[in-house]
Amino acid sequence: MTGRTTHRLDGLEPDNLLAFMALLGLLRVLEETRSDWRPRAFWTFDEPPLRPVLRVPETADETAIVEAASEGLRSLSACHDFDGLRDLTLSPQEAAWRLGQAAAEADEAPYTADLWSALVSDAALSSDRKKAEPTPLCLMFGQGHQRFLARLASVPRKVAPPDRGTGRRKVEVSEGDCLREALFAPWTRPDATQSFRWDPNEDVRYALRARDPTDAKTKETTQHGANRLAAIGISVLTVVPTQRAGEVKLAIVGGLREAGGRFAVEWPIWREPISLACIRALLSHPHLDRSETRAAFGVVERRRARCISSGKFMNFTRANTVSEQD
Repeated sequence: MTGRTTHRLDGLEPDNLLAFMALLGLLRVLEETRSDWRPRAFWTFDEPPLRPVLRVPETADETAIVEAASEGLRSLSACHDFDGLRDLTLSPQEAAWRLGQAAAEADEAPYTADLWSALVSDAALSSDRKKAEPTPLCLMFGQGHQRFLARLASVPRKVAPPDRGTGRRKVEVSEGDCLREALFAPWTRPDATQSFRWDPNEDVRYALRARDPTDAKTKETTQHGANRLAAIGISVLTVVPTQRAGEVKLAIVGGLREAGGRFAVEWPIWREPISLACIRALLSHPHLDRSETRAAFGVVERRRARCISSGKFMNFTRANTVSEQD
């Protein structure tokens, strides 16, 4: 049997939704291009600070992982074609048609089916019954010229960010460097590229700031490689119609509604190496709130990030550790 080796993913903090979705995306792209690797992930409880670890064959070093991730991103991002749609605001009829088309072609294009099943459902409608409710991970509906489907199409296809710096300090960044930084190094967020508001660092306010957070010269930048992977990772988080207060509303695998209706995403932190399919099963398990269930599956704790709004913009908070009372 081929030996196995591990790689600590220092860029992926446990309390950042973008980082967790990037981990899902990494496993998905590796399964796409290196299924024989049987990639697995776990967390470093005995080696702080807490970070995920990727387990792959011993022949796969960091360079091989980045190359495989690049191949997988190029392959799967080709499926992010939404026929010119820019916003995830579909009529029930169009949502049903697109979901039906994806289901009919699932044998030939399984990723496309997974992607659409994570974006919308015609079983959950807006209060006026004119629109299909989108995934709660969609935080953009045109405010500030931010359009969710346009970004979901373009971000994973953009292999590298613009050059960093100006003048003599300008530095060209390769796709490999960008992915390597997102996975194996603490984030510095140096890239002036589009993102999805999944990173809590994107929650920028005017109060007590010395600069305008919307000014193109001073606005916050992001970690482009992480956003590319997370754009693939969303395909794992299938939407789920649920009954709430007499209405059908949309949740996702790993999502929940807290008291007052605020949406949150919760994910487990586990000890043993497991596959993407196992992670998805944990996300959808109905009894991870029970200590005996978590112990049986090697889940040590859970993290929860909450969706918040500031004016017309929405973001996710840093994820807190879930207590027994939550």
